[in-house]
Amino acid sequence: MHASGIPTAQFWVCDTIAVAKARVQDYFAIHAPPSKIVVKADGLAAGKGVIIARNVEGADAAIESIMGERIFGASGDQVVIEEFLEGPEASIMVITDGDSIVPMLPSQDHKRAYNGDLGPNTGGMGAYVPVPGLPPAVAQLALDRIVSPAVGAIRDLGIPYRGALYAGIVVTSEGPKCIEFNCRFGDPEAQAVLPLLTSDIVPLLLGAVDCTLEEAEVRWSESAAVCVVAASGGYPDSYSLGQPIRGLDIAAGMPGCLVFHAGTCFTPGFDIPVTNGGRVLSVTGIGRAIPEAAVRAYAGMNKIQFDGIQYRTDIAASAL
Repeated sequence: MHASGIPTAQFWVCDTIAVAKARVQDYFAIHAPPSKIVVKADGLAAGKGVIIARNVEGADAAIESIMGERIFGASGDQVVIEEFLEGPEASIMVITDGDSIVPMLPSQDHKRAYNGDLGPNTGGMGAYVPVPGLPPAVAQLALDRIVSPAVGAIRDLGIPYRGALYAGIVVTSEGPKCIEFNCRFGDPEAQAVLPLLTSDIVPLLLGAVDCTLEEAEVRWSESAAVCVVAASGGYPDSYSLGQPIRGLDIAAGMPGCLVFHAGTCFTPGFDIPVTNGGRVLSVTGIGRAIPEAAVRAYAGMNKIQFDGIQYRTDIAASAL
């Protein structure tokens, strides 16, 4: 991103605990609390390797956990110390054939485990569409300044990218800036976005493969969608598996309600699915606007039961 001029946070890659802590000291010498700083494991960490610290002590503890205690294994060989970007977040997903780009509807994820954006980071506890904090003009700016340059930069390297590309952005006072890219659809963003696609998705996927995306027809519903994730008790830390899940058929049969499985499976001795992961399933409500979509999502979620079920009750609250 830095080499391609894509707006992102100021950052420092650190190889040792001492260097990382020195960068934190330098940062807070300029940005006094309540400013925040971000400590990132430099590798895969199941979507949980990002720690936001509010002071030197919190940042140092995160560095010790990642690089000293190796809570994320080899991803703690390095850490990235990063400027905290202030502003509403949004997810910009596109399908590209390495040249043309078809944008999906922008969405907003909820990464923290608990209501009020508290608790540890997770793989995502819910999402909604549309995003009031991301008007069409700003979304287009994100495509022009972030997504298109990324696709072009990869193409210039001689390895054109074809498929789904997902940019996580923050709408700062200086305009949209990129937090991350993922080479896939967002989860749970896709569960909120794709149900609003009224045209066929298959030509888009084939167009990405065949480099004919510019010919694809794309139509979107003007409805809203709210997706709520149900997780196992204790997630994102330790949790139990094998809990029978009841009420799935009732929820899926409710108007404007979709149920998506994630960490579920069938097991001998049970004639219904059981939990088999941290994030177990998600329920998406579709309505004329976000309030109706949220009511439908939670009405469906309230019909689903398993021991230890936990989910946020404030998904889309910022939009409401």
